[in-house]
Amino acid sequence: MNLTIDIGNTRAKAATFEGDVLVDFMTTDHQLTGLDAWVRRQGCQHGIVSTTATLSPNTEKVIDALSFDVLRMAWDTPTPVRNHYRTPQTLGPDRLAAIVGAWTKSPGCNILVIDCGTCVTYDFVDEGGTYRGGNISPGLEMRLEAMHQQTARLPRVHAEGYVPKMGYDTETALRSGAIIGLRNEIEGYICRFQQEFGSVLFFLTGGDAKKLGISKEFTIFADDFLVLRGLNCILEYNK
Repeated sequence: MNLTIDIGNTRAKAATFEGDVLVDFMTTDHQLTGLDAWVRRQGCQHGIVSTTATLSPNTEKVIDALSFDVLRMAWDTPTPVRNHYRTPQTLGPDRLAAIVGAWTKSPGCNILVIDCGTCVTYDFVDEGGTYRGGNISPGLEMRLEAMHQQTARLPRVHAEGYVPKMGYDTETALRSGAIIGLRNEIEGYICRFQQEFGSVLFFLTGGDAKKLGISKEFTIFADDFLVLRGLNCILEYNK
């Protein structure tokens, strides 16, 4: 049994895998509260952790206290895809894991991974298994927060709520502007890659993915656990 841990900007996620089958899943905070007890029930023998930030000493202690070795995902950790990023040491491990997760599910295809988290990331791996690079833009909550923080009077609105095509008050104008704007951005990327590369598979993941209502005319594979699946593939690759 494998343990995979993804510590993101706002929360930590963990999953256990038997082979390539996801067995169980949990979310927790950056201190990995409750992880040790949960892992003991799983019967894990190997582990891998990916983080976008420097781990606190307490979090390191939680990982070190596990009864098996845990691989720390780093920029130079061997993976099944070739990384052509010019500064591989600056590429987020979660982005690389998502790429591996998508490529392992659909090898031999052009793939664009769209991860709608704190930031929205767009990462492209070609049919030969080479990661060609990607883009980063503000995520949904970041857009809503920026409109509040960077102006004198605009309120901070929640992403949840009615989203008309055209806002009829300040709240709906802000919410619709952020959600529809981000949706149009993503669909624009999809159209561009279809025009440039022809056959492309699109993988959509991340906590805000379901809020955006991406058009069903696009063939998109939604996978909430793409990063964790990729981490499991990388762990197996390094055994």
